[in-house]
Amino acid sequence: MSHRSLGRSGLQVSPLTLGSMMFGGQTDAEVSRRIIDTAFDQGINFIDTADVYNAGRSEEIVGQAIAAHRDDWVLASKVGMGQADGHANRNGLSRKHILRSIDASLRRLGTDYLDIYYLHREDNQTPLEESVSAIGDLLRQGKIRYWGVSNYRGWRIAEIANVAERLGVAKPIVSQPLYNLVNRQAEVEQITAAAFHGLGVVPYSPLARGVLSGKYQPGVTPDGDSRAGRNDKRILETEWRDESLQIAQQVKQYAEQRGVGVVEFAIAWVLNNAAVPSAIVGPRTEAHWATYIKALDVRITAEDEAFVDSLVTPGHASTPGYNDPTHFVSGRPVR
Repeated sequence: MSHRSLGRSGLQVSPLTLGSMMFGGQTDAEVSRRIIDTAFDQGINFIDTADVYNAGRSEEIVGQAIAAHRDDWVLASKVGMGQADGHANRNGLSRKHILRSIDASLRRLGTDYLDIYYLHREDNQTPLEESVSAIGDLLRQGKIRYWGVSNYRGWRIAEIANVAERLGVAKPIVSQPLYNLVNRQAEVEQITAAAFHGLGVVPYSPLARGVLSGKYQPGVTPDGDSRAGRNDKRILETEWRDESLQIAQQVKQYAEQRGVGVVEFAIAWVLNNAAVPSAIVGPRTEAHWATYIKALDVRITAEDEAFVDSLVTPGHASTPGYNDPTHFVSGRPVR
């Protein structure tokens, strides 16, 4: 398997990143371990977790599973989206919380360093200088090798890169936005800002939280074992839209005529963006992973790109007027 440079760095990563949000929750430790071992044997070297995934259990499972080959893995975790549980300083991106959280993550992961530490989402209460300064301390202490941002808007990416340069802190090398063929809003500013400032783009949810699996039919009650059937807010409050469900069926039909599955096609389409060195896929089962890895054998053509453009306008979501709730509209404060 060929590997790619991550942003403006010498770090080499596999074109698929193994996402572990399900590990320790919907996916038990034994199955999680088998998925990780299989991915490693297939050449995957990039794995993604977060302190908030299943209350830290994901980090514990990942750490135990990769321990024997720790230095061969590019290990990423995140900070900033934890539940405060009544404790005012156990959330966000303050210096206090970042320095506390890195030690807790390293302990759960059973390692003395992270390859990548993400700021999980924007924190509008903490000055960027405070967060970046804390990251600089972690770099100097050797607790992290590189850092990145997740769910950051384009102007925030530009500002945080400028703040890092001003403070003498190494710039972030990776941005992790939501990006898939039914939600292309990241193409407007997030991806272009990241590319301009030397950040590789590693999108999450290339399957639109399962909508692009093709298993959901418009107007049909979802299966009880699916994310939508389990009333998972991450899909119901974001990608569960009639337009997206209809487009998913069109893509499924088109992909099958091409001789590939809709899942593989959707992932391959994300990877065909030259700004994207790797995409995060988060399997719940071993069967899911066996399907995801096949995306690396799919080559997207100019005709494929034109087909997707005919369904979803570049830079837009499938639904006119849709706005990702992660990025609330804040440009009209009322006097």
